Amino acid sequence: MPSTPVLELTASAKPRSLLCRAACYAWLIVAVLVAAGAVLRFHALGQKSVWIDEGVSIAMARLDWYNLLRILWRHEANMALYTLLLRLWLPFGDSEAWIRTLSVLPALATIPAVYLLGRILFDARIGLMASFLVVINAFHVRYSQEARSYSWFALLCVLSCIYFLKFLDDPSSRNRKGHLLTSVLAVYTHFFAGFIVLVQWLSLKLVDRGVEPLLKKSWRQFAIAIAPLVIFAASTGVGVLRWIPRPGWTSLRITAIYLTGGGGERLVWLYAAACGLAIVPLVPALFRFRRVGPDQWRYRLLAIWLLLPITAVFLISQWKPCFLARYFIFTVPALALLAAAGIAQLRSRWLMGAALLLFAAWSLPGVYSLYHKDLDTGREDFRAATRYILAHSEPNDAILFHQPIGRMPFEYYRSLTAPAPYPIVIYPAHGEGLTFKDFYAGPPPQPFLASVPSHYGRVWVVFTHNELNRGPDATTSFISAFYGKQYPISMREEFQEIEVRLYCRNSVASQASCSVNVGDSPGK
Repeated sequence: MPSTPVLELTASAKPRSLLCRAACYAWLIVAVLVAAGAVLRFHALGQKSVWIDEGVSIAMARLDWYNLLRILWRHEANMALYTLLLRLWLPFGDSEAWIRTLSVLPALATIPAVYLLGRILFDARIGLMASFLVVINAFHVRYSQEARSYSWFALLCVLSCIYFLKFLDDPSSRNRKGHLLTSVLAVYTHFFAGFIVLVQWLSLKLVDRGVEPLLKKSWRQFAIAIAPLVIFAASTGVGVLRWIPRPGWTSLRITAIYLTGGGGERLVWLYAAACGLAIVPLVPALFRFRRVGPDQWRYRLLAIWLLLPITAVFLISQWKPCFLARYFIFTVPALALLAAAGIAQLRSRWLMGAALLLFAAWSLPGVYSLYHKDLDTGREDFRAATRYILAHSEPNDAILFHQPIGRMPFEYYRSLTAPAPYPIVIYPAHGEGLTFKDFYAGPPPQPFLASVPSHYGRVWVVFTHNELNRGPDATTSFISAFYGKQYPISMREEFQEIEVRLYCRNSVASQASCSVNVGDSPGK
């Protein structure tokens, strides 16, 4: 392996003492930014209820090894690395805040990682500004507080790019292995991380020196390492994502609003203007597919990183929908770096400071609002719904879930209370506890639903996301009609994105019980 730099991005003629002093000041600022990021990301960390996606992650991490491996291979190979990390994390605590801390930590690590990436590509000043933009990005804060893999996904993609650039500067075995490891781990955290390697490969086609051969070994080993995920995706397709609608042009606009921090179109235009300042002077060369020098190449790298995944998935989703804004969280660092590079074009420190203040003024309201309501999802309040059901259940009660995976957050909250043998879960149910089959059960079949009244005098039914554009779905319609006849006494309570019903037999005891339940119903 050659010892000379393949692609030298930055150089400085300043004395070493000045460079060391400047580096110390820069890292001090990074520490302040990390502290500010911690305040924003730890605030109200356990305030929101666990919702379905988080409940699935927690339930999977709690499975025994047999069921966990079965579900990873047959249904949920995506985010496998996060699931294993969460499995190691749970023995030390089980509160919402503790579980989500596993996502906050990599989110905080992303802040200095973005600074380092910006310093390698440009200079310390741009790295610091990019880190600041990540700190105040409400979308990044949102998924820093999510018990899913998204913050790990973003961090590992940044680290992959850092090692990629370090290898180009110093093509040593250590840097190559660092690049390979972070790239593979990123894909095992989220399938879409494969785009970061594609971005890097495409960018090398645009640099004016032939460096691709030096990474051929890494590309080959990367392909071998992710082969199990490729086989999984080829065998399962996008079946687990069949609920995602086909995106339109509005989806692109909404995604832009989310990625820039949920500050509305004005914040989108502010980011567009900042990125434009960085890219516009290079437009004539950017749209000519020819090899360029490092000064232009770094902008192309960031532009491809930001635009290629969104464009490619949008086009693929016209055939097989898989377009969700949160899947593009790993493009936020590229957006921040491009915007910071544009701000740096203003030259005047006063103008740069004013620009950063404007970004903060339009970004922080989005951060504040997400503590009360998510930017991009309708979060189910399983905490309140589960507490209500457990408080009003009686021996021999049964419970079934209109959306089978609704059982996962329900079981999480039931595990936080005193052991309650009732209500008995009758759907989805493939054993005494959760099994891998419960995670991909379909809607309750009508023959099963029709058999329930002959076995249970009181049945709880939990509905989530059951209203279609033209009214209730088929399962809801059947339950409403059939159970309405079989159980003359019923009650209904609504929570955020959840409807809970209790169906009772026509007996004196059941009438009294249902009447008490309705009277004790908490406020919505």
